[in-house]
Amino acid sequence: PDEVLTQKDFGKMDAQEIWLMQQVVAQIARKLATALGRRYRQQTGGTQLDLRRSWRRSLKYGGELLDLATRERKIKKAKLILLCDVSGSMDHYSRFLLQFIYALQKELRGIETLVFSTRLTRITDLLRKRGLEEGLEALAQQVHDWSGGTNIGACLRTFNRHLARRLLGRKTVVMIMSDGWDRGDPRLLAEEMSRLSRQAYRLIWLNPLLGSPHYQPICQGMQAALPYIDYFLPVHNVESLVRLGKTLQPLW
Repeated sequence: PDEVLTQKDFGKMDAQEIWLMQQVVAQIARKLATALGRRYRQQTGGTQLDLRRSWRRSLKYGGELLDLATRERKIKKAKLILLCDVSGSMDHYSRFLLQFIYALQKELRGIETLVFSTRLTRITDLLRKRGLEEGLEALAQQVHDWSGGTNIGACLRTFNRHLARRLLGRKTVVMIMSDGWDRGDPRLLAEEMSRLSRQAYRLIWLNPLLGSPHYQPICQGMQAALPYIDYFLPVHNVESLVRLGKTLQPLW
């Protein structure tokens, strides 16, 4: 059953299966939150012997290794910005993707979350201060264009002009979750994707339709965005989330 569940499409899951998937998502988030970096820090009772510091300490004992120093690898600090499409074409997936975002925010501190349809709305604090169900209800009330049309280019322009300077850093990974169906001007989308790709450390686009073996990114929105994407990945089942976790871990 677990193997079937990891491959089952999010849009076809019942309430019990979604609850089980939330547990898996939380595990993936915790793994990302505790990803180990290359640098070390001094740690009493650490798992690795620090030979250099141990040798220095031995000098006061005439060269005898009586006081052993230990160390641990540092936890890498994630810097992640999530932009989630909540337009009508994403209805089958947006609720589960928001559950995924909620699990990430519980485990990772350095995350900013925004949703978009025809407008861009920051929801970081809303999900952080409330429980999942209460947060989703509040989202439905505050995000007035939920399940509406899509204007990805205009939303990215809002982000680039008003938020990018404050939120983006040298090691910030930007993740866009969208099927790419866009009613706006594809030239504007290409221009804003180009600007965003120059400012972000890595730009990841997660598309639930990419999980279909017959999918081709032929819509104008995806065609405009693809040249500026570092990683184009599916996000339609748990297996795809595991793959995403493996992609994210080495990036910071």
